[in-house]
Amino acid sequence: MDKVARNQVEKALRKSIDNQDIAGANILILKKGEEIFYHEDGYADIDAGIPIKRDSIFRLYSMTKPVTAAAAMILVERGEMELHEPVSQFLDGFKHQVVDRNGNLEPVDRDVTLHDLLAMTSGLVYGGEDRAGKDTNSLFEEIDRRLLGDSPMGTVEAMNELGQCALAFQPGTSWQYGTSADVLGAVIEVVSGQRFGEFLEKELFDPLKMKDTGFWLPEEKRSRLVKAYADTEDGGLELYTGNHLGIVHQMDRNPAFESGGAGLVSTVDDYARFAKMLMNQGTLDGAQILRPKTVNYLTSATLHPNQQKSFELWQSQGYSYGNLMRVLTNPSQSGTLGSLGEYGWNGWLGCYFINCPNNDLTFLFMMQKKDAGTTTLSRKLRNIVFSSCCQ
Repeated sequence: MDKVARNQVEKALRKSIDNQDIAGANILILKKGEEIFYHEDGYADIDAGIPIKRDSIFRLYSMTKPVTAAAAMILVERGEMELHEPVSQFLDGFKHQVVDRNGNLEPVDRDVTLHDLLAMTSGLVYGGEDRAGKDTNSLFEEIDRRLLGDSPMGTVEAMNELGQCALAFQPGTSWQYGTSADVLGAVIEVVSGQRFGEFLEKELFDPLKMKDTGFWLPEEKRSRLVKAYADTEDGGLELYTGNHLGIVHQMDRNPAFESGGAGLVSTVDDYARFAKMLMNQGTLDGAQILRPKTVNYLTSATLHPNQQKSFELWQSQGYSYGNLMRVLTNPSQSGTLGSLGEYGWNGWLGCYFINCPNNDLTFLFMMQKKDAGTTTLSRKLRNIVFSSCCQ
């Protein structure tokens, strides 16, 4: 990455911090598995004057989802489950599900499958004003109420309750972003006979040496957890401390509910090791997590045309979806510079990652801003990176 591009990245990030769009962030770019750029700027804690550092720890929120998808594929390639199996085979709460159709409840035409969970074609949603959204809201309100009490709701218990919520559409007929990855975490727990977090630790985090990744932080690491911020009405930033989607914001206890869709924390270097493993076709530093054929499937788009229409209404043109990640299928329609076959995802607080196999490029951007998702800043940064690193 040349000096001009480096300066452009640093300038774009500094401008966003000066404008109080974000408090701080760090960026890591890998080319052919080697670091070609790292930059940090701004604050992990504005009031305390603590800067973002390389070992700062971020709440991943939905950037947890690709990790959950990889965990599921470990069990698939071992023959311990297969993607056409119904979720109800593992979670009793998914038996006799119903679908909201114009305010009326009707039985499902078929069961939700594991493939539906990975493709977000299950009919499971996040909150909303329809029956499915209201049912889901009520459940997560209960999870949040019990979160810090004496009887917090566990992963399998919570997802069995979710199975009783109405679906937004018949399984497999459409696409909608929602709680599918949380259900997948519970299925992994049932199939493996271990807590979901224990499975991830044994099968992914330990062998990949992701030492700062997990569902909570012991006391000696909590000082590295980055504060989250929200916009104020006058264009500034204020501290955000709310629990969201069943996640303990302070990350100060081993949670009963381990959210496969949103629950992990990590560092830029830890997540880079996960991304490098995928770029290396399932292996990193002698540790084989997945086989190449499995990685090829994991990083592919899987939507059929009707499902794709629903995805394009929600997400940028040029992309499809599969296995809890977006996949770039038509770079000329995407609105940002990109690479055919690029895959990745982002989180509610703004963490963002992409792998680009055709250019052997990995881009990681870590921040903590309420309701951020994919930001204008992340798109600006990736435009600089692609124009300078992908000839």
